[in-house]
Amino acid sequence: MSVSPGSPAVSATSPAPPPVSAPTQAELLDFVRRAAADAELIASLPLDPQGRTWVRLDGPGGSEAWLIGWPPGTGTGWHDHADSVGAFMTASGELKENSLAARLPTDGWKTLELTDGVDRERRLPAGQGRAFGRHHVHEVLNESPDRHAISVHAYYPPLPRIRRYSRSGGILRLEQVERPEDWQ
Repeated sequence: MSVSPGSPAVSATSPAPPPVSAPTQAELLDFVRRAAADAELIASLPLDPQGRTWVRLDGPGGSEAWLIGWPPGTGTGWHDHADSVGAFMTASGELKENSLAARLPTDGWKTLELTDGVDRERRLPAGQGRAFGRHHVHEVLNESPDRHAISVHAYYPPLPRIRRYSRSGGILRLEQVERPEDWQ
């Protein structure tokens, strides 16, 4: 290797920079906590009385992150985030999360009968949130009759797909698989 005068010598065996590691659930939760506490960021989200609004954020370590506004009475419906881990935090208002405390098969099914005792409910007022693992099935709701809620969400790896479900009593049905081009 030739080195010109005045330039630093570089060895052919110099180690490459270490690869960026994937953010952990704890790091995603820390990110959404800090973002939810940023009053200027939260105030910048345009709110629509008719539907959810969202703005994409730069998440840590290549994660996908969103600031989401929830009008009164809105929700996501039952869904999962496929192979992504994630975290979310309520910044203002209150959200309710219904989730299933059961690992579901990842592919190859359309209808499942759920066993008793798998339902979980969390109330998440401003400043409260949670992290979750792969294949976490849940729905998030703003049950307030008159107040918007705002939350921050982060996922890693960036969402490869979202599976949407319908639920009737103890029966969960896969209804649709969305890809990033469907929501971005």
